[in-house]
Amino acid sequence: MRRLLTLSSIVVAVAALTVGAAPVGAANECDGLMVCVPVAGPWVVVPTGGSVPRPRTEYQLTCPRRYVVGGLDAKLSHRAIDVGFLGTLGSPVNPGITTSRSAVFFGSFVGRSARAPSFRPHIGCMPAAGGGVRVPTAVAAFPPGRPTTRRVRTVRVRPGSATVVQACRAGERLVGASHAVGFFTRRPPSESLAASVSATQAVRDGRVVVTVRGDAELGSVRAVVQVHAVCARSS
Repeated sequence: MRRLLTLSSIVVAVAALTVGAAPVGAANECDGLMVCVPVAGPWVVVPTGGSVPRPRTEYQLTCPRRYVVGGLDAKLSHRAIDVGFLGTLGSPVNPGITTSRSAVFFGSFVGRSARAPSFRPHIGCMPAAGGGVRVPTAVAAFPPGRPTTRRVRTVRVRPGSATVVQACRAGERLVGASHAVGFFTRRPPSESLAASVSATQAVRDGRVVVTVRGDAELGSVRAVVQVHAVCARSS
């Protein structure tokens, strides 16, 4: 079972407080970690809208092999972006228990108006040390586990139209779907650049199908679309 966590909660659990402040604009995903490999994602475009609940987007970052997520951070183009991540239930809150090799960030815009709001996710990866062991405390109940698996595909967006399909594997069934558009730029994408990529999602025959279109404005800018299929075991 996955829980929605704020970025600060995992930092408190896995890192001791450090003296001094980081430079303005710097990411803090490696603070308090003796060995850390930083991984930065693209600027992920956040949908806007006044509905309740607010629309949100999800983006996954993955550590190198034999590493787990030990720290998280994000940069925002607007203060009214609410960012968090999905964590697994367990005790203590710790890398390898709360987090795994990948971290799924979610973001929603809670302000009144903004032009192309976006966030850039960061993870600090530490050597994997294994997770904890849980023992059920009641015969008629089960401890929270991981009943779903997230199958993710990231594809570069180029001028023109393309279709990206992500499906579950044999023995799995689709229970959730989402997609996100991101730009690998030093600064948040402008309103014009964000609008240069459009994506439409549909679920067909148990598969997530996203039709993405890129305008000529993309040029040399590296833009990606990431498609998520959340899968559960068929049994």
